[in-house]
Amino acid sequence: MRLGLRLPQRLGVDLQHDLVEAARTAEAAGYASLWTYERLLFPKTPAEPYAPPNVPWPETQRQAADSLAVLTAAAVATERVRLGTAVLIAALHTPVQLAKQLATVDQISGGRVIAGMATGWSTDEFQATGATRADRGRFLDETLDVFDAVWGPDPVNFRSPRVVIDNASVLPKPVSRIPVMLGGGGSNIGRGTSSKAVQRIAERADGWLPLLSTPGPAGAAELRASWDRIRGMAAEYGREPSRMELVVVGNVTFTDRPAGPDRSAFVGTLDQVMDDVRTAEEAGADELIVDLNLQDWFTGTRQMLETAVEIRERAAAS
Repeated sequence: MRLGLRLPQRLGVDLQHDLVEAARTAEAAGYASLWTYERLLFPKTPAEPYAPPNVPWPETQRQAADSLAVLTAAAVATERVRLGTAVLIAALHTPVQLAKQLATVDQISGGRVIAGMATGWSTDEFQATGATRADRGRFLDETLDVFDAVWGPDPVNFRSPRVVIDNASVLPKPVSRIPVMLGGGGSNIGRGTSSKAVQRIAERADGWLPLLSTPGPAGAAELRASWDRIRGMAAEYGREPSRMELVVVGNVTFTDRPAGPDRSAFVGTLDQVMDDVRTAEEAGADELIVDLNLQDWFTGTRQMLETAVEIRERAAAS
């Protein structure tokens, strides 16, 4: 299983210097990929909690530097690592502009971009861009359709309720087809999960970007069963499931003492986090994204990178 690292975008990051240092350090340490996340704004009184039932929004996310700008800096500073978004929220973007931005970063990086997309959940962010929660699934589908059209051969002809492209060239094109991965909740997408969301992953995505929520053997079995369900559906759509990737997101929250048996995955001491890394591998993940942006006690990016390097070394040793 490969390891990826989410780049520092949070409050307190020196964007002029820290991004380049983080990208180069991660690549030198053996990380296979670098990822960014999207947070458009930080409401004082949000319409929804960060996580149910009443988890507050993390103070570190009062700043979340622009995802594609951060990825561009990483592209220039590195040579080999893949560069992904985990995730961009389709409803917050104009589809043609987003397709063009991703293609441009792909050209700058020499063809290393992965487009991780999702529907999103924040009412505050949707209303800031003129969208609603009701729009989110429809806007994601439309954005994926625009990607297919705009990244294909010119001239482009496309028509949807929001987008009309009439016999036009849209350049630059990606170096090659950009993999599109879709996020979709936690590691357990049982029968009660939205059939449309699961269908979209199975029918259209090059991979799935779930959060690992349950630690230990139960978590591995849960994630493996969900992934088997998605791949089974993909085969029914006539796709080749072996070409799809499972890239798990690990949002790390360190604690001073070992977390109890009811802990969530990637919450606890470093030893417990390493156990969760192994859980993701046992579940069949192709890659794990290590996200250290939530640590409000990190004194700076250097401390974050020291922890990231230690996680990479311990994973390699095991």
